[in-house]
Amino acid sequence: MQLALAEARKAHAAGEVPVGAVVVLGGTVVGAGFNQPISAHDPTAHAEVLALRAAAAEIGNYRLSGSTLYVTVEPCLMCVGAMVHARVGLVVYGATEPKAGAVVSMTRAHELPALNHRLQVLGGVLEAECRELIQKFFEVKRSTR
Repeated sequence: MQLALAEARKAHAAGEVPVGAVVVLGGTVVGAGFNQPISAHDPTAHAEVLALRAAAAEIGNYRLSGSTLYVTVEPCLMCVGAMVHARVGLVVYGATEPKAGAVVSMTRAHELPALNHRLQVLGGVLEAECRELIQKFFEVKRSTR
């Protein structure tokens, strides 16, 4: 999760919402990403999606079976869908996302009965650090309006 936080800090430095993600397979980081939808002009450029893309390119397969994805904030619906398609084994997240979180907050998308793959989920890892980073970002954003 420390590596995911480092990615989130890159997003923050770029003026993006500070979310970072890394994919680990066999004890090795095979992909990393940070939020870039604004700078990339790409609504799918979430940290998780970019980390999955990097991991798939690194191993030469879009299936990331047995991998663990670490992300600083609870994934959204799109990102959960991408993780299901990639066959991620475990998703570890830091802070919950009450408005758009699709793992425990808004919905439990990974538990939909029609899905052909099940994700394991572990939340609250380095939660305070993850929450503080994103909260401070939005506090500054609101104060400069």
